[in-house]
Amino acid sequence: MTTQENLKVTGYSSDGFIGEYQKLIRQTVIPYQYGVLCDNLPNTEKSHVVKNFENAARALHGEDVGDGFYGMVFQDSDAAKWLEAVAYSIALHPDEKLSSAADELIEKIANAQDEDGYLNTYFTIKDRDKRWTNLLEGHELYCAGHMMEAACAYYEATGKRRLLDVMEKNAEHIYNHFITEKNEGVPGHPEIELALMKMYRVTGNKKWQILAEHFIDERGVDPHFYEKEAAKRNWSVWGNNPTSYDYQQSGKPVREQIDATGHAVRAVYLYTGMALLSAKNGDNELYDACKRLWSSITQRRMYVTGGIGSTVLGEAFTTDYDLPPDTAYAETCASIGLMFFASAMLKNELNGKYADVMETAFYNTVLAGMQLDGKRFFYVNPLEAVPGISGESPTHRHDLIERPEWYACACCPPNVARLIGSFGCYAYGENSDTAFCHMFADGTVKFDNGMELVCKTDYPYDMTIDYSIVHGGSLSVRIPGWSKEFTLLINGEKHRITPINGYIMLNVKDNDEIRIILDDTPKFVYPSVKIPSVSNMAAVRRGPLIYCFEQADNGDILSIALKRGGNIRVCEDTSDNDKRIVRLEVDAVREKDNGDLYSLVPPEFSDIKAIAVPYYTWANRGKNAMRVFMPLY
Repeated sequence: MTTQENLKVTGYSSDGFIGEYQKLIRQTVIPYQYGVLCDNLPNTEKSHVVKNFENAARALHGEDVGDGFYGMVFQDSDAAKWLEAVAYSIALHPDEKLSSAADELIEKIANAQDEDGYLNTYFTIKDRDKRWTNLLEGHELYCAGHMMEAACAYYEATGKRRLLDVMEKNAEHIYNHFITEKNEGVPGHPEIELALMKMYRVTGNKKWQILAEHFIDERGVDPHFYEKEAAKRNWSVWGNNPTSYDYQQSGKPVREQIDATGHAVRAVYLYTGMALLSAKNGDNELYDACKRLWSSITQRRMYVTGGIGSTVLGEAFTTDYDLPPDTAYAETCASIGLMFFASAMLKNELNGKYADVMETAFYNTVLAGMQLDGKRFFYVNPLEAVPGISGESPTHRHDLIERPEWYACACCPPNVARLIGSFGCYAYGENSDTAFCHMFADGTVKFDNGMELVCKTDYPYDMTIDYSIVHGGSLSVRIPGWSKEFTLLINGEKHRITPINGYIMLNVKDNDEIRIILDDTPKFVYPSVKIPSVSNMAAVRRGPLIYCFEQADNGDILSIALKRGGNIRVCEDTSDNDKRIVRLEVDAVREKDNGDLYSLVPPEFSDIKAIAVPYYTWANRGKNAMRVFMPLY
């Protein structure tokens, strides 16, 4: 196992493609989302998040709470993710006005904390006597976990301890309930496991690792826990089935689990906590379980876009190779969680396969989850959309063709904001003597081990990456699995180094210049013959980007088939939202529509050039049909 920590966001500043996205988060998304949280935006789904904290504080003082609690049981987590996004933004670009708004919200959160450390507006407002009696549905530990993550990020970005102190008090309360008092139970929705590991890293308090380990080790030991819990109460939040063992990853202890099952977000959050714990305490048995689960996802249950969770029923994994493009769920949060899992696996083992998936998930499903202008969001990310069917047919109602402004269940928008803001934490890592470059982004990077470099690149559209070494040392750079050939120049001289597990190891000195040129050739991607939904079809990829075909460029896309072995050419266009978008032109044919539902007459075809755009840019031009996988002719 390797001992590696993610780079602190304070050690990274970005320009280029990532920098533009972080600017969008800073200037548009964070203010917009705060307006939503405060219910200040007209014609937008009501949030009531800030008001819930204010009402909880009133409830604790015996005052009338007026409109009480509104929203989902996990509504508190929207505030936590917003604060985490703010923390990363402030670390990169100090902003007194934004800091003041965050501090004001933190104070409201602190005021909503009970004397014993408990913090959850749903139960504080609605019924304090029901605390910890519905772990299956209550999301108390889930909300606590997100707030712990926010507290760690805000402390590291600003040095301010107010929220961290609140969450240490909350963690102490949880520790006492489950460890000291030995109350049974594990989180219905995993999340706190990974958050506690962050709390341990930031505070050094061993209790938080012990608590994370407890939740991980206890999961599935008693598969019937949630049934017993449900039998003790006569109420529920939304009627979750306590016997759905696969749905909540509780059918067997985590070290015995083989396949990724159930709710995809819950699964990868749990697996992330497991991987973080195994890296910290050297638990090889736990890491072996993580590797099995990783293989289950990435070799049999993942879309080519890095999307996971193939069904709307439970937002869940189904069975191996069941990856329908048109009814895909592929929740934005699930791909963000997959990135978390990949990053945690890199702490155990430096292997490019983890960073390859992390990169694919980011540049495709995660970015597709937000409109190019930062004002609308996808919860679900299909690989095929057809107006008149998608969003309308009962089987396709969840697969929309336009992004809504907000959601009643708004977990994805603030999740995207915090992920983009913290991109440097996933792109770079370090230990005492080595700097790791897992993904590529233009900007300056300062490592705690003393190394410093400047990266210049137009990635993901240009495949040349230049590193100017300010302070040298040992540098480990990933060569993506999709780039079978690459060129390495050190101070202008060509070198041949064979990657080890996908990484090249370099000893660099002050003022060295490193250039890596990756393969920029567009390629067809052929799915496994075991995936029935896309048999005899292909997708198109260039670098980390998966491409799709939209009606706006091609007219009727259902009548198009790509020529087998045809040419793919690069054609650049910068017309969409002033953002650089590299389009591809692919040799294809179009089938003539004879107007019949079925016909005995052989179809007629004509040669055409089909235009493909990066998948993350789809649905930015109105109601529009889209396909990732296309038939082969």
